[in-house]
Amino acid sequence: MSVTQAAEKEIRSVTKTKRVLHILLKIIVAVVIAILLFVAIVYTVNKISSHSEQKRMEQYGQHVSVDGKQMNVSIQGQGEETVVILPGFGTAAPALDFKPLIAELSPNYKVVVIEPFGYGLSDQTEKERSTANIVSEIHEALQSLHINRYILMGHSISGLYSLSYVNHYPNEVRAFIGLDSSVPSLSEQKIDSTVTKPIKWFRNLGFARLQLKLSADPYKGLPYDEQTQEQLDILIRKNMYNTTQLNEAESMYSNFKAAEQLTFPPNLPVLFFVQANHPVTDQWIPEHEKQIEESLHGEMVLLDAGHYLYRSHSKEIAEKFRGFMRGIQ
Repeated sequence: MSVTQAAEKEIRSVTKTKRVLHILLKIIVAVVIAILLFVAIVYTVNKISSHSEQKRMEQYGQHVSVDGKQMNVSIQGQGEETVVILPGFGTAAPALDFKPLIAELSPNYKVVVIEPFGYGLSDQTEKERSTANIVSEIHEALQSLHINRYILMGHSISGLYSLSYVNHYPNEVRAFIGLDSSVPSLSEQKIDSTVTKPIKWFRNLGFARLQLKLSADPYKGLPYDEQTQEQLDILIRKNMYNTTQLNEAESMYSNFKAAEQLTFPPNLPVLFFVQANHPVTDQWIPEHEKQIEESLHGEMVLLDAGHYLYRSHSKEIAEKFRGFMRGIQ
Protein backbone atom coordinates (compact mmCIF):
# COMPACT_ATOMS: atom_id res chain seq x y z
CA MET A 1 0.00 0.00 0.00
CA SER A 2 1.37 3.40 -1.00
CA VAL A 3 1.82 6.28 1.38
CA THR A 4 -1.06 8.12 -0.32
CA GLN A 5 -3.41 5.14 0.08
CA ALA A 6 -2.46 4.76 3.73
CA ALA A 7 -3.13 8.43 4.37
CA GLU A 8 -6.50 8.24 2.62
CA LYS A 9 -7.44 5.19 4.69
CA GLU A 10 -6.47 6.98 7.90
CA ILE A 11 -8.51 10.02 6.86
CA ARG A 12 -11.55 7.83 6.16
CA SER A 13 -11.09 6.13 9.52
CA VAL A 14 -10.90 9.44 11.36
CA THR A 15 -13.92 10.75 9.44
CA LYS A 16 -15.88 7.63 10.30
CA THR A 17 -14.92 7.94 13.97
CA LYS A 18 -15.98 11.59 14.00
CA ARG A 19 -19.27 10.66 12.38
CA VAL A 20 -19.91 7.96 15.00
CA LEU A 21 -18.98 10.32 17.84
CA HIS A 22 -21.24 13.00 16.36
CA ILE A 23 -24.15 10.54 16.25
CA LEU A 24 -23.45 9.40 19.82
CA LEU A 25 -23.31 13.02 20.97
CA LYS A 26 -26.68 13.67 19.32
CA ILE A 27 -28.15 10.62 21.03
CA ILE A 28 -26.77 11.69 24.43
CA VAL A 29 -28.12 15.22 23.98
CA ALA A 30 -31.50 13.84 22.92
CA VAL A 31 -31.62 11.53 25.97
CA VAL A 32 -30.66 14.38 28.33
CA ILE A 33 -33.32 16.63 26.79
CA ALA A 34 -35.90 13.83 27.08
CA ILE A 35 -35.01 13.28 30.76
CA LEU A 36 -35.17 17.00 31.53
CA LEU A 37 -38.46 17.27 29.68
CA PHE A 38 -39.84 14.28 31.62
CA VAL A 39 -38.73 15.81 34.95
CA ALA A 40 -40.29 19.14 33.95
CA ILE A 41 -43.58 17.46 33.09
CA VAL A 42 -43.63 15.48 36.37
CA TYR A 43 -42.81 18.64 38.34
CA THR A 44 -45.45 20.74 36.57
CA VAL A 45 -48.18 18.10 36.86
CA ASN A 46 -47.42 17.73 40.57
CA LYS A 47 -47.61 21.49 41.17
CA ILE A 48 -50.89 21.87 39.29
CA SER A 49 -52.41 18.77 40.92
CA SER A 50 -51.31 19.82 44.42
CA HIS A 51 -52.89 23.23 43.93
CA SER A 52 -56.14 21.61 42.77
CA GLU A 53 -56.14 19.12 45.66
CA GLN A 54 -55.56 21.88 48.19
CA LYS A 55 -58.92 23.36 47.16
CA ARG A 56 -60.67 19.98 47.47
CA MET A 57 -59.19 19.10 50.85
CA GLU A 58 -61.86 18.99 53.56
CA GLN A 59 -61.27 19.99 57.17
CA TYR A 60 -62.11 17.60 60.00
CA GLY A 61 -61.46 17.40 63.71
CA GLN A 62 -60.20 20.40 65.68
CA HIS A 63 -56.91 22.16 66.23
CA VAL A 64 -55.21 22.49 69.61
CA SER A 65 -52.16 24.61 70.33
CA VAL A 66 -49.06 22.53 71.08
CA ASP A 67 -45.59 24.01 71.44
CA GLY A 68 -46.75 27.10 69.55
CA LYS A 69 -48.08 25.11 66.59
CA GLN A 70 -51.43 23.59 65.62
CA MET A 71 -52.05 19.88 66.15
CA ASN A 72 -55.18 18.30 64.71
CA VAL A 73 -57.32 16.05 66.91
CA SER A 74 -60.51 14.17 66.05
CA ILE A 75 -63.02 13.36 68.81
CA GLN A 76 -66.02 11.09 68.23
CA GLY A 77 -68.38 9.20 70.51
CA GLN A 78 -69.90 10.02 73.90
CA GLY A 79 -68.79 7.08 76.04
CA GLU A 80 -67.79 7.52 79.67
CA GLU A 81 -64.32 6.09 78.97
CA THR A 82 -61.88 7.63 76.51
CA VAL A 83 -59.70 5.80 73.99
CA VAL A 84 -56.75 7.77 72.60
CA ILE A 85 -55.47 6.38 69.28
CA LEU A 86 -51.94 7.05 68.00
CA PRO A 87 -50.90 6.26 64.39
CA GLY A 88 -48.10 4.26 62.86
CA PHE A 89 -45.23 5.93 61.01
CA GLY A 90 -46.23 7.70 57.81
CA THR A 91 -50.00 7.33 58.22
CA ALA A 92 -51.12 10.24 56.07
CA ALA A 93 -54.44 11.04 57.74
CA PRO A 94 -54.88 9.11 61.02
CA ALA A 95 -58.39 10.39 61.79
CA LEU A 96 -59.58 9.08 58.40
CA ASP A 97 -57.37 6.00 58.31
CA PHE A 98 -58.80 4.72 61.62
CA LYS A 99 -62.37 5.34 60.49
CA PRO A 100 -63.50 1.65 60.48
CA LEU A 101 -62.19 1.16 64.01
CA ILE A 102 -63.64 4.48 65.21
CA ALA A 103 -67.05 3.40 63.90
CA GLU A 104 -66.85 0.22 66.00
CA LEU A 105 -65.60 1.93 69.17
CA SER A 106 -67.53 5.22 69.21
CA PRO A 107 -70.91 3.73 70.29
CA ASN A 108 -69.30 2.76 73.63
CA TYR A 109 -66.31 5.08 74.03
CA LYS A 110 -65.18 8.61 73.40
CA VAL A 111 -62.54 8.08 70.71
CA VAL A 112 -59.74 10.62 70.36
CA VAL A 113 -57.38 10.33 67.40
CA ILE A 114 -54.18 12.36 67.68
CA GLU A 115 -52.54 13.50 64.46
CA PRO A 116 -48.92 14.24 65.48
CA PHE A 117 -46.98 17.01 63.77
CA GLY A 118 -46.43 16.13 60.12
CA TYR A 119 -49.54 13.94 59.99
CA GLY A 120 -53.06 14.61 58.73
CA LEU A 121 -54.03 18.26 59.09
CA SER A 122 -51.45 19.06 61.77
CA ASP A 123 -48.60 21.52 61.26
CA GLN A 124 -45.08 20.38 60.55
CA THR A 125 -42.26 21.03 63.00
CA GLU A 126 -38.49 21.34 62.85
CA LYS A 127 -38.14 20.09 66.43
CA GLU A 128 -36.24 16.81 66.80
CA ARG A 129 -38.51 13.78 66.47
CA SER A 130 -37.21 12.10 69.59
CA THR A 131 -39.56 9.92 71.60
CA ALA A 132 -39.36 12.45 74.46
CA ASN A 133 -40.56 15.31 72.24
CA ILE A 134 -43.30 13.28 70.57
CA VAL A 135 -44.61 12.00 73.92
CA SER A 136 -44.53 15.50 75.41
CA GLU A 137 -46.45 16.95 72.44
CA ILE A 138 -49.16 14.27 72.60
CA HIS A 139 -49.56 14.82 76.33
CA GLU A 140 -49.80 18.60 75.86
CA ALA A 141 -52.57 18.08 73.29
CA LEU A 142 -54.55 15.90 75.69
CA GLN A 143 -54.04 18.35 78.54
CA SER A 144 -55.35 21.14 76.31
CA LEU A 145 -58.51 19.06 75.82
CA HIS A 146 -58.74 18.34 79.58
CA ILE A 147 -58.42 14.61 78.95
CA ASN A 148 -56.74 13.22 82.05
CA ARG A 149 -57.72 9.54 82.18
CA TYR A 150 -57.79 7.31 79.11
CA ILE A 151 -56.93 4.06 77.38
CA LEU A 152 -53.96 4.41 75.04
CA MET A 153 -54.14 2.56 71.72
CA GLY A 154 -51.11 2.67 69.41
CA HIS A 155 -50.34 1.25 65.99
CA SER A 156 -46.83 0.25 64.86
CA ILE A 157 -44.16 2.81 65.90
CA SER A 158 -46.60 4.38 68.36
CA GLY A 159 -46.16 1.23 70.42
CA LEU A 160 -42.59 2.38 71.00
CA TYR A 161 -43.67 5.92 71.90
CA SER A 162 -46.45 4.54 74.11
CA LEU A 163 -43.95 2.45 76.07
CA SER A 164 -42.28 5.68 77.13
CA TYR A 165 -45.62 7.45 77.54
CA VAL A 166 -47.10 4.98 80.04
CA ASN A 167 -43.96 5.19 82.16
CA HIS A 168 -44.06 9.01 82.16
CA TYR A 169 -47.79 9.29 82.90
CA PRO A 170 -48.75 6.08 84.77
CA ASN A 171 -51.62 7.77 86.66
CA GLU A 172 -53.33 8.83 83.44
CA VAL A 173 -53.19 5.70 81.27
CA ARG A 174 -55.74 3.07 82.26
CA ALA A 175 -54.60 0.41 79.75
CA PHE A 176 -52.51 0.04 76.61
CA ILE A 177 -53.80 -1.60 73.44
CA GLY A 178 -51.20 -2.42 70.79
CA LEU A 179 -52.20 -2.67 67.14
CA ASP A 180 -49.31 -4.67 65.69
CA SER A 181 -47.18 -2.32 67.75
CA SER A 182 -43.40 -2.03 67.48
CA VAL A 183 -41.14 -3.61 70.09
CA PRO A 184 -37.74 -2.12 71.09
CA SER A 185 -35.86 -5.39 70.54
CA LEU A 186 -36.75 -5.44 66.83
CA SER A 187 -35.13 -2.19 65.77
CA GLU A 188 -35.49 -0.39 62.47
CA GLN A 189 -32.37 0.16 60.35
CA LYS A 190 -30.40 3.34 60.88
CA ILE A 191 -31.31 6.13 58.47
CA ASP A 192 -29.42 9.41 58.10
CA SER A 193 -29.44 12.48 55.89
CA THR A 194 -27.61 10.69 53.07
CA VAL A 195 -30.83 8.71 52.63
CA THR A 196 -33.40 11.39 53.36
CA LYS A 197 -31.90 14.19 51.23
CA PRO A 198 -32.44 12.34 47.92
CA ILE A 199 -35.97 11.51 49.10
CA LYS A 200 -36.65 15.22 49.64
CA TRP A 201 -35.57 15.90 46.05
CA PHE A 202 -37.71 12.98 44.91
CA ARG A 203 -40.72 14.51 46.65
CA ASN A 204 -40.06 18.13 45.65
CA LEU A 205 -39.71 17.21 41.97
CA GLY A 206 -43.08 15.44 42.09
CA PHE A 207 -41.93 11.84 41.78
CA ALA A 208 -43.71 10.82 44.99
CA ARG A 209 -46.99 11.43 43.17
CA LEU A 210 -45.80 9.29 40.27
CA GLN A 211 -44.77 6.55 42.71
CA LEU A 212 -48.25 6.55 44.24
CA LYS A 213 -49.82 6.49 40.78
CA LEU A 214 -47.91 3.29 39.97
CA SER A 215 -48.56 1.67 43.36
CA ALA A 216 -51.48 -0.50 44.44
CA ASP A 217 -54.34 1.21 46.27
CA PRO A 218 -53.92 0.29 49.99
CA TYR A 219 -57.63 0.92 50.66
CA LYS A 220 -59.08 -1.12 47.81
CA GLY A 221 -61.76 -3.52 49.02
CA LEU A 222 -61.77 -2.11 52.56
CA PRO A 223 -64.70 -0.43 54.35
CA TYR A 224 -63.98 3.16 53.35
CA ASP A 225 -66.60 5.21 51.50
CA GLU A 226 -65.73 7.02 48.28
CA GLN A 227 -65.48 10.48 49.87
CA THR A 228 -63.13 9.21 52.60
CA GLN A 229 -60.94 7.46 50.05
CA GLU A 230 -60.71 10.65 48.00
CA GLN A 231 -59.61 12.64 51.05
CA LEU A 232 -57.13 9.93 52.03
CA ASP A 233 -55.62 10.08 48.54
CA ILE A 234 -55.27 13.86 48.78
CA LEU A 235 -53.63 13.73 52.20
CA ILE A 236 -51.31 10.89 51.22
CA ARG A 237 -49.98 13.10 48.42
CA LYS A 238 -49.82 16.10 50.76
CA ASN A 239 -47.88 14.40 53.56
CA MET A 240 -45.83 11.68 51.89
CA TYR A 241 -42.11 12.19 52.59
CA ASN A 242 -42.68 15.54 54.26
CA THR A 243 -39.78 16.99 56.24
CA THR A 244 -41.22 16.20 59.67
CA GLN A 245 -41.76 12.53 58.82
CA LEU A 246 -38.29 12.24 57.29
CA ASN A 247 -36.86 13.72 60.49
CA GLU A 248 -38.80 11.11 62.42
CA ALA A 249 -37.28 8.41 60.22
CA GLU A 250 -33.80 9.74 61.02
CA SER A 251 -34.58 9.61 64.76
CA MET A 252 -36.13 6.16 64.67
CA TYR A 253 -33.00 4.09 65.30
CA SER A 254 -32.01 6.12 68.37
CA ASN A 255 -35.61 6.01 69.61
CA PHE A 256 -35.53 2.21 69.46
CA LYS A 257 -32.21 2.12 71.28
CA ALA A 258 -33.50 4.47 73.99
CA ALA A 259 -36.47 2.16 74.61
CA GLU A 260 -34.50 -1.09 74.97
CA GLN A 261 -34.55 -0.98 78.78
CA LEU A 262 -38.20 0.10 79.08
CA THR A 263 -40.99 -2.26 80.12
CA PHE A 264 -44.71 -1.87 80.64
CA PRO A 265 -45.61 -1.35 84.31
CA PRO A 266 -46.73 -4.78 85.67
CA ASN A 267 -50.05 -3.39 86.92
CA LEU A 268 -50.93 -1.78 83.57
CA PRO A 269 -53.41 -3.88 81.56
CA VAL A 270 -51.92 -4.59 78.11
CA LEU A 271 -53.71 -6.12 75.13
CA PHE A 272 -51.83 -6.82 71.91
CA PHE A 273 -53.40 -7.42 68.50
CA VAL A 274 -50.61 -8.97 66.43
CA GLN A 275 -50.41 -10.25 62.86
CA ALA A 276 -50.02 -14.01 62.99
CA ASN A 277 -47.56 -14.24 60.09
CA HIS A 278 -45.03 -11.45 59.99
CA PRO A 279 -43.50 -11.21 56.48
CA VAL A 280 -39.95 -10.42 57.69
CA THR A 281 -39.20 -11.86 61.14
CA ASP A 282 -40.21 -14.97 63.08
CA GLN A 283 -39.55 -13.09 66.35
CA TRP A 284 -42.58 -10.81 66.08
CA ILE A 285 -44.84 -12.96 68.27
CA PRO A 286 -42.16 -14.09 70.79
CA GLU A 287 -40.99 -10.51 71.38
CA HIS A 288 -44.54 -9.35 72.03
CA GLU A 289 -44.98 -12.24 74.44
CA LYS A 290 -41.89 -11.06 76.34
CA GLN A 291 -43.41 -7.60 76.72
CA ILE A 292 -46.39 -8.93 78.68
CA GLU A 293 -44.83 -11.84 80.58
CA GLU A 294 -44.65 -9.71 83.77
CA SER A 295 -48.06 -8.08 83.26
CA LEU A 296 -50.83 -8.88 85.73
CA HIS A 297 -53.35 -8.32 82.93
CA GLY A 298 -51.53 -9.08 79.69
CA GLU A 299 -53.04 -10.74 76.64
CA MET A 300 -52.21 -11.21 72.96
CA VAL A 301 -54.62 -11.86 70.10
CA LEU A 302 -53.28 -13.20 66.81
CA LEU A 303 -55.01 -12.07 63.64
CA ASP A 304 -54.74 -13.41 60.13
CA ALA A 305 -54.10 -9.94 58.77
CA GLY A 306 -51.42 -7.57 57.53
CA HIS A 307 -49.70 -4.81 59.46
CA TYR A 308 -52.68 -2.46 59.12
CA LEU A 309 -54.94 -4.99 60.79
CA TYR A 310 -57.37 -2.38 62.14
CA ARG A 311 -58.44 -1.58 58.57
CA SER A 312 -59.60 -5.11 57.84
CA HIS A 313 -60.43 -6.49 61.33
CA SER A 314 -61.96 -3.49 63.11
CA LYS A 315 -65.07 -5.35 64.29
CA GLU A 316 -63.06 -8.23 65.73
CA ILE A 317 -60.65 -5.85 67.44
CA ALA A 318 -63.46 -3.79 68.97
CA GLU A 319 -65.30 -6.85 70.28
CA LYS A 320 -62.19 -8.33 71.88
CA PHE A 321 -61.20 -4.94 73.29
CA ARG A 322 -64.58 -4.44 74.96
CA GLY A 323 -64.38 -7.91 76.50
CA PHE A 324 -60.85 -7.26 77.75
CA MET A 325 -61.88 -4.00 79.40
CA ARG A 326 -64.88 -5.64 81.08
CA GLY A 327 -62.50 -8.23 82.49
CA ILE A 328 -60.33 -5.64 84.27
CA GLN A 329 -63.16 -3.54 85.75
